[in-house]
Amino acid sequence: MTLRKRFLLYLVATHLVFAGVAAWFLWQHRIWLLAVEVFFLVSAFVGYRLLRKLFEPIQLLRSGAQFMNEGDFTTRFRDTGSSDLDELVHVYNHMVDNLREERTRNEEQESFLRRVLEASPSGIVTLDFDGRVAQVNPSAGAMFGRAPDALVGLRLDDVHTEFADALAALQRGDSRVIALGGRRRVKCQRGEFFDRGFPRAFFMMEELSEELRRSEKSAYEKLIRMMSHEVNNTTGSVNSLLESCLRYAEQLEPNDRADFEQALDVSIRRSTHMNQFMKRFADVVRLPPPRRQDTDVRELVQGSLRLFEAEAASKNIQIRTQLDDGAWQVHLDPAQMEQVLLNVFRNALDAIERDGEMRVVGHAQNGRRTLIVEDTGPGFSADVRENLFMPFYTTKQDGQGVGLTLVGEILDAHGFEFSLEASSGEPTRFTIVFG
Repeated sequence: MTLRKRFLLYLVATHLVFAGVAAWFLWQHRIWLLAVEVFFLVSAFVGYRLLRKLFEPIQLLRSGAQFMNEGDFTTRFRDTGSSDLDELVHVYNHMVDNLREERTRNEEQESFLRRVLEASPSGIVTLDFDGRVAQVNPSAGAMFGRAPDALVGLRLDDVHTEFADALAALQRGDSRVIALGGRRRVKCQRGEFFDRGFPRAFFMMEELSEELRRSEKSAYEKLIRMMSHEVNNTTGSVNSLLESCLRYAEQLEPNDRADFEQALDVSIRRSTHMNQFMKRFADVVRLPPPRRQDTDVRELVQGSLRLFEAEAASKNIQIRTQLDDGAWQVHLDPAQMEQVLLNVFRNALDAIERDGEMRVVGHAQNGRRTLIVEDTGPGFSADVRENLFMPFYTTKQDGQGVGLTLVGEILDAHGFEFSLEASSGEPTRFTIVFG
């Protein structure tokens, strides 16, 4: 029972009791009966009016609470003429005005923030209180390779990608550069903010691939030009002197001539080999723009594989090809793309060493042509994976670290997407998307 009803019941009961007592008491004095009844009627009327005045603030508060509960901050109360009640009306109206302005400001800020996140080139991921993905902007979705809505509600460990696992391993305040397929690198940082008094995590991800590539390329171009210049000048002069010295061989005794000629011949060959060694580095720097022409990628792949058939057979390595029928005509530089395929096939065979399988799979669907080269080698550790496309980095004893650098430069110049997946103990997969 409400306070209003209890107060009314109290007034009615009190007046009825007094009316009964007065009726019994005044039965002998009937002349006073009429006056007493009039008094009680006036008292009840006055009490009712006072009751209404008393409960008007309560009714006002109840209506205001209902409007606030419904989220209605546009309704305002008018002045009633009562100073006490009007003071309450003014307080309420001022409060809802502030709440309405605050809500409008928050909605505008939220809308602005949402648009900034959608347009931001940096990836942003926020987690809820349970560590599940609550918000993902389009840039972050592209880094994960999934639609943003498909990630909401998942834990990072449930995404099952190397990038997501590396991101989940970051502690609060940590920042590191994580490899993201091919030679893409993403600078990731984990932070924390408070929501309703409880901490929530967020991740900022900024792709550094192009910036790092330009910086690395500028550094190794300068180094290679300097080394190539010095080596070419030195070997040219040395070879000229050595060849001149060979002319004096006829002046030596027959017993000494053979050793003399052999020593000079070895020196010339080693000097020439050094010159060719530097030329491979210089070729990366002097890589010309692609001279594109319509080329059948299937024929290019099959022609390149023929060069490795004998070697693969001697090592008991099976080469299996599965190329979809379809439009494999691509506008590219066939000579440069052949260099790419030869390097990729060579790396796959070297990774297997003996007794394994190299698979070349091609998909041509909806105008998108994808070539995948997979081998059954041992894969690479996480440290090696992060450095595979670094200039001069190699895992081979006699390698120069030029092959993948050249591959990356050629594919970048063509605008083709590529990636290298090589987890330890799993098949290594090199993927090229020709568009």
